[in-house]
Amino acid sequence: MSRTKDVPYGAHIVSKITNKCCPCHQSTRLLWNQGVILVLTFIAYMCYHLTRKPISVVKNVLTANCSNLSPPPNFSVNSSNRDTWCDWAPFDSHDASALLGTLDSAFLFAYAGAMFLSGFIAERVNLRYFLALGMLTSGIASYLFGIARSYNIHSLSYLILVQTFGGICQTTGWPGVVTVVGNWFGKGNRGLIFGIWNSHTSLGNILGTTIAAQYVETDWGLSFIVPGAIMGICGFIIFLFLVPHPENIGYSTPGPIAYRKIDTPGSSDESSGGDEEARNSDENVAYRRGWHQQNDFNETENLRTETSPMLCINRHNAKNEKPIGFLGAMYIPGVLEYSFSLFFSKLVSYTFLYWLPLYIAASSNYSASDSANLSILFDIGGIFGAIVAGMLSDYSGMSALTCAVMLSFAVPTLFIYDYLGTVSVGVNILLLLVAGFLVNGPYALITTAVSAELGTHSSLGNNSKALATVTSIIDGTGSIGAAIGPLLAGLVSSYYGWHNVFYMLMAADILSLCLLLRLVYRDIRMLIQRRWTV
Repeated sequence: MSRTKDVPYGAHIVSKITNKCCPCHQSTRLLWNQGVILVLTFIAYMCYHLTRKPISVVKNVLTANCSNLSPPPNFSVNSSNRDTWCDWAPFDSHDASALLGTLDSAFLFAYAGAMFLSGFIAERVNLRYFLALGMLTSGIASYLFGIARSYNIHSLSYLILVQTFGGICQTTGWPGVVTVVGNWFGKGNRGLIFGIWNSHTSLGNILGTTIAAQYVETDWGLSFIVPGAIMGICGFIIFLFLVPHPENIGYSTPGPIAYRKIDTPGSSDESSGGDEEARNSDENVAYRRGWHQQNDFNETENLRTETSPMLCINRHNAKNEKPIGFLGAMYIPGVLEYSFSLFFSKLVSYTFLYWLPLYIAASSNYSASDSANLSILFDIGGIFGAIVAGMLSDYSGMSALTCAVMLSFAVPTLFIYDYLGTVSVGVNILLLLVAGFLVNGPYALITTAVSAELGTHSSLGNNSKALATVTSIIDGTGSIGAAIGPLLAGLVSSYYGWHNVFYMLMAADILSLCLLLRLVYRDIRMLIQRRWTV
C-alpha cells in the first residue's frame, strides 16, 4: 500500500504483512485488517476499564478495621483514633462509605453527563485522534489519583476533581470503539462477535483488580499509577495503528446491509416483507461486490492528511450523509426503552464493580488483596454471560426477550447470594460466577449488539452517521444509573446495612425488566407469527 492520507504509520506495516501473506486475495486481506481492528479496539476499551477498577480495590485500605492491625513503631494510638489510625484521611470518619461513594459519583456523573456530548463529537472527528487523546488523558487522570499517596494529599476536593476529570476523559472510549467496529463489520453473527469482543470490559476489570491487588497493601498509589502508564502506552499504539474506517485504506464500507429489523409493535411485517426482501437482496449484492474490490477514490477529495486538524471530517461522508441529532436518534424505535432499561441494569453492574471487593472483605473478613482477587469471579461470569447473550440474540433474533430472561433469573440469584454467599468459599465462588453471568449478560448485549443495531436502523435509510450518537444516548442514560448505584450503595450500606443494598439491586433489575416488556411482547408476537408462517 502506497503512502495515503489519513493512514497511520503502523497501518502500512500491517498492510505489508498482509500483502506478503495473501498477495492475491483481497477478501482475505480485508479479514486480516478486520482482525487487527478487533484486537486494537479490544485492547483500547480493556484499558479504559483497567483504570476504572483500582478505586474499588483501594477502598479497603482507605478505610480499614484498624483494631485488628498493629501500628508502626513510635505511632501513638489512643482512644480517639484506636479504630481509624490506619485510615487515609478524610476517610477516617464514621461516614467513610458515603465519602467513598461521593468519589464514585464524581467520576460516574461526569462520565454520564459528558457521554452525550462525546457521542456527538465522535460522529464528527477522526476517531484515531479521538481515542488516542482520550486514552492518554485517562492515563493521566489515573496517575494524578495515585500520586495522592506519594505526596500525602488528603484533600477530598482534589480527589473529587481528579475523578471528575477522569470521568470526562473516559467518555471517549465507548462511542469511539463501537463506531470503529461498526464501520468495519456487517451484521453476520453480530451478537456473537460483539459478545466475545465485549469481554474487554470484564478482562479490563480483572487485570485492573489483579494489578491493584499487587500494590494495595504496600503502596496503593501504584495501584493507580501502573494502570495509568499502561493506558498511555496503549493509547500511543492506537495512534500508530488504528484505521477508523475501511475507506481510509481503500476498502468498501460493509453496508448498508440487512440488519435485523426492529420495528414498532404496530408495524406490519407482512406488508413490508416483499420490499424488505428485495432491498436486502440488493444490499447484500452490493456488499459482496465491495468485499472483493477496492474503492476507486480520490485521495485529495476523501482523505485527510496526517497533520490535518482533528475536527476536519471526511468530505465524502460529509457530502452524502449528515450526522443525526439527539432528537432524531431518540425517535428510532427501541432507543428509549433500551436506554432506560440499561439505566437500571448498569446501576446493578457498576454497584458490583465499585463495591464488591469491600463487601466481600466486610462480610467474610478477607484481606484487601484476597477480597479483590475473589471479586474477579464476578467478571469471569460476566464474560460468559456476554457471549451467551450474544449467541442467543443471534440465534433467536429477539434481543429484548434474551435480556428479559436473564434479568428474571438475576433477581433470585442476588437474593441467594446475599443470604448464602458467606456460607463457604465454594458457595461464594459459584454464586459470584452465576451472578456475573446473569447481571452482565443483558448489560453487554444492550451496549453492543443492540446499540449497533439501532444505530443502523432501517428508518435511517442509508445514513450511517448515527451509530456513535445512538450509542452515546443508550450508554449515557445507562451511565446515569451507574453513577447513582454506587452512591446509593455507599449511603445505604452505611446507615441501613448490606442486606438493603441487595434489595435495592433486586428492585433495579425488576425495573429494568419491566421497561423491556413492550419490546418483549413484540418479540413474542414475531415468534408466534414466524411459527404460523412455517
